[in-house]
Amino acid sequence: MRMSKASAVALIFAAQGFASIASAQTASECPVAGILNTFGVNSTGVFLVPPGGACLFPLRIEGVIADSSIVQRPAYGVLRQLNTSTFEYAANPGYAGPDTFSVQVTGKGPTSVGTSIITLVATVR
Repeated sequence: MRMSKASAVALIFAAQGFASIASAQTASECPVAGILNTFGVNSTGVFLVPPGGACLFPLRIEGVIADSSIVQRPAYGVLRQLNTSTFEYAANPGYAGPDTFSVQVTGKGPTSVGTSIITLVATVR
C-alpha cells in the first residue's frame, strides 16, 4: 500500500511533534541556589547543567503569578517559556562555561506585590 503525499507530510509533522514532547519530558528540574521567592524583589540563582543538557525552572513564588516573560536570552543555549510559571533551558552541545539568562515575573503574594527580575547563571560542564 502506498502512502499519499499528504499522509507522509502529516506523519513527518506528527513525528516532529512527538520528538519535541519527548525532549521536554526528558528535561528534569535542576536544583538552583540563591533565588528568593518574593514578588517585587530581584534575585540571582546559580545551577549546573551538562553540555547539551536541559533543565526545567518552575517559578516558586508564593501567591498568584499574573505574568512572566523572558527578558534576557542565554548566549550559549536556548530558553523556552513553557507556561506562565515554567521555563526550560537547554545548553548548546559541546559548549562548556558560563551562561546567563533572565526572566521577569509579576504577581501578588501574601506579603508582597510587584515585578521581579530573576537572573539565572548556568555553569555548563
